[in-house]
Amino acid sequence: MSIPDFQSIMLPLMQLASDGKEHSFRDSVEYLAKLFKLSDDDRKELLPSGQQPTFDNRVGWTKTHLIKAGLLESPRRAIFQITDRGKEVLRNNPTEINAKFLKQFPEYVAFAGANTSGNSSLAPQDNLTEQITPEEALASAYQKLKLALAQDLLTLVKECSPDFFERLVVKLLVKMGYGGSIQDAGKAIGRSGDEGIDGIIKEDRLGLDAIYIQAKKWEGTVGRPEIQKFVGALAGQGAKKGVFITTSSFSREAQEYANNMKDTKIVLLDGEQLTQYMIDYNLGVSVISQYEVKKIDSDFFADE
Repeated sequence: MSIPDFQSIMLPLMQLASDGKEHSFRDSVEYLAKLFKLSDDDRKELLPSGQQPTFDNRVGWTKTHLIKAGLLESPRRAIFQITDRGKEVLRNNPTEINAKFLKQFPEYVAFAGANTSGNSSLAPQDNLTEQITPEEALASAYQKLKLALAQDLLTLVKECSPDFFERLVVKLLVKMGYGGSIQDAGKAIGRSGDEGIDGIIKEDRLGLDAIYIQAKKWEGTVGRPEIQKFVGALAGQGAKKGVFITTSSFSREAQEYANNMKDTKIVLLDGEQLTQYMIDYNLGVSVISQYEVKKIDSDFFADE
């Protein structure tokens, strides 16, 4: 079963709390995971930020919304129990509890920020098209912006000269933490008789090993023959490691050939991956704004 959206968790969480006892957040997560028959893979699925399991995050926001509506209360940290209002709601045997249902309570309306001016809110809109938590919404918007930027960036990269593209690739690898410097790596760029080698960069700062680079602007799909030529060029240099970077994509045969190499390690980087790395390492892009998502520091209140 797929992970339920946080509104679908509202009624089951209320039913769990219906016994009037105090419940811990962690125990409620375990209970609900079994109730929804989530697999181990479902439980391990993380938010796009990679900072928290998606299901845990949704249960947390479910609890927050129910507390803001006055159906649950939190007598102390990480503990919740049902309120008199919550008991009254359950006595009416609701078939569903969601954000629209909770808007009958003034405290929830204030929390959600809903008003006659139509401002956006923390809660989903009345049509319930929004089923994700704020963290998920933020991450989704970020990914959309990043994808659009990557597409624009790739267009520019394809328009640049071959020499510029080769230098770009070396700069990116240096930014990614490979040893040496731009000057060191640039020594091999564009040299005559390179036999398909466009650059050499140290694998670490001590220069214990070298990575050979093939950087090609390409319109069509790069096939296995081109990778075989690169492997031959590496053999001619006595090299064991290489990175083939292109502005286009690689065929399945090319990927399988590179993956099955035993004595030589070949990494294939297509145009989409290239631009993603450029964004991640701030090459050819600049930061226009930053947003920090914060949470309670439990250690700060540990002695309370």
